[in-house]
Amino acid sequence: MVFSATYALTDLRMILRETAPSHELDAEKRVQAERLLDNLERQVAALKQEMLK
Repeated sequence: MVFSATYALTDLRMILRETAPSHELDAEKRVQAERLLDNLERQVAALKQEMLK
C-alpha cells in the first residue's frame, strides 16, 4: 500500500512539473490527476485502517 501511494504521488508530481508554473490542467491531465488522487485516497484509507486496527 505504501509503495502504491508513493507511485501515485510521484505521478502527481510529474503532472505538476509538466504544468508548472501555472498548474493549469487540460482535460486529459485533469482526468489523469483525478484518477491518481482517487487511487491515493484509497491507498491511504487502506493503510490507515491497517495501521490502526
